[in-house]
Amino acid sequence: MTGASSGKLSRRSLLGLVSAITVAPQLRAQPPNRMRPQAGDELVFDDGPSLGEVVRPNLIELHARPVAALARDPASGVLRDGSRLNRVMLTRIDPEELAPRFQANAAGGIVAYSAVCTHTGCDVFNWDEEQLRMACPCHESQFDIYDGGRVVGGPAPRPLAMLPLEIAGGAVRVAGPFRGRVGFQQAF
Repeated sequence: MTGASSGKLSRRSLLGLVSAITVAPQLRAQPPNRMRPQAGDELVFDDGPSLGEVVRPNLIELHARPVAALARDPASGVLRDGSRLNRVMLTRIDPEELAPRFQANAAGGIVAYSAVCTHTGCDVFNWDEEQLRMACPCHESQFDIYDGGRVVGGPAPRPLAMLPLEIAGGAVRVAGPFRGRVGFQQAF
């Protein structure tokens, strides 16, 4: 006999309980500030003299050092700063030279890549202005911003995730979810 009256759980009840325990944390809603950037979010500067200001295309110079930005829900004003995996680096490139398969992710020549290195998770903020590459200061991984964040040097195992952009209402906005996996995979 099984069930509440016998004090034993049936196999089906036990499997349901295990499923609820393992799935429930994944189903819990994340706080809005921890959610990945959402389509329609505006980007705001996350560093420097323009901290907190909306990113406008004219504020991003061609081939300049990438600048840090975070997404912000324009309706609620929630800044998606609850996870460092949400931070992106923005720069303007020559759109004609961007690899064709990534052109739909750029807006007016502006591209956005995850700021988290795919090797060990360091912040990617170094800039090789001669080669126009983003670089990680920890282990020297370099990423080709003209080819979807492809690894061109160092131990990083995969490209940086690219965030598709659009320009709407004079602001740089998120056009869709990251292309590629954000972050790094820990070795155990």
